[in-house]
Amino acid sequence: MKKIDGFEISKHEESKKIVNIKIEDEIIDKLIFPFNKFDITTLEYKPFTRFTIAKSLDDLTNNELSLFLNLIIKDRNTGCLIIEPKRIGNKINDTFLVKLSTAISYLIGSPNHDAMAGKYYARFHVKHEDESDSYLRKAYINMDLHTDGTYVKDITDWLLMTKIAEKNAEGGETAMLHLDDWEYCEDLFKDPVGRQKFVWGSPKSKNIDYKVEHPIFSNDINGKPQISYIDQFPEPKNMAQGIFLQTLSDGLEESKNKTVIKLSVGSTIIANNHFWLHGRKPFKKNKHLSRELLRIRGAFFKNEKKV
Repeated sequence: MKKIDGFEISKHEESKKIVNIKIEDEIIDKLIFPFNKFDITTLEYKPFTRFTIAKSLDDLTNNELSLFLNLIIKDRNTGCLIIEPKRIGNKINDTFLVKLSTAISYLIGSPNHDAMAGKYYARFHVKHEDESDSYLRKAYINMDLHTDGTYVKDITDWLLMTKIAEKNAEGGETAMLHLDDWEYCEDLFKDPVGRQKFVWGSPKSKNIDYKVEHPIFSNDINGKPQISYIDQFPEPKNMAQGIFLQTLSDGLEESKNKTVIKLSVGSTIIANNHFWLHGRKPFKKNKHLSRELLRIRGAFFKNEKKV
């Protein structure tokens, strides 16, 4: 496994396709000064400052971190990383985690505008009571496996999620599934219905005023399956599409090859959005439940160096 000073890198104990990166205290300490140069508002209003803090992180590794992150996230054999401080001390708060997440994302690509939040990232709470119009904040319902960006025009190559805070939470584990591990992938990939154009809409909370059309399955440059799917937003045009979606949904949720992970506060998971699906297990009911997540999703840089 790759060695980078200040980072402990290993395969995740639950899946050999997921790489674990723990950030040593010395790196955290060296990030305090460059991170403090910009407040959150500045990062939101001035996009170039996000590149500045990303470079400050990469400079601590002589640019090895950015090369490694891109190598893993684009590799079909991996495509997923979990990055977290080795120790959560008093220097690591929600502001630091927003900046760290920003720095990591800008080493991989260009984040999309998140219409739900009106900025390049979104922060959202999961609590005991919820009146929203999607599964995102509904604590006690299983969030089925899906990919992001199905209902927008933006290219969504990757997804980053950081657990900002959590209290009184039991359950709510993250579920991940790599397409190459999915038992039903080959059969559904070969079904011509999966190559038809499906209509994808979204609820009002997403702040998207259009619909898009695209197939569920496509091929990567090597002919391997890619998927763009979420259970809540497709609008099937006919019986064939409706039954295909039902079969697809059942096959994903019945899979025995999901990787279920309990992420700790401060952890960031980054996944290739073309061949990793993600979901969330339901929480155990608790009126004091509180979890806050940060989400960034975007496209790979177009002029990146080959790695």
